[in-house]
Amino acid sequence: MSRIDLLLLLVAIVCALGVVTAQHHARKLTVAIQQEKDRSQQMEVEWGQLRLEHSTWSMPARVENIVVNQLQMQLPNQKQIQYVHVSPALLQEAQP
Repeated sequence: MSRIDLLLLLVAIVCALGVVTAQHHARKLTVAIQQEKDRSQQMEVEWGQLRLEHSTWSMPARVENIVVNQLQMQLPNQKQIQYVHVSPALLQEAQP
C-alpha cells in the first residue's frame, strides 16, 4: 500500500467517525426535543387543571357560602354604612 492509499484510508476513517459522531449528537438532540415537547404538554395540562381549580374555588356562590357560614359575616344595614367624601384636590395630590 502506498502512502497516498494509507492517507486516503485514514481520511475515510476520520470522515466515517465524524458522520457517526454527528448522527449520535443529532439523535441526542432529537430525544431532548421530544422530552421538552412532552414536558410542555404536561405543563399545558397542569395549567388547564389549575385554571379549572381556580374558577371552582373563586365561584361567587362558594365564596358567599364561606363568608356567611364559616366567617359568620353579613352585609351591614343602612345605619352602619358611612360615606367618606374626598375633595378633588386631595385626589390629585395622592396621584404620583
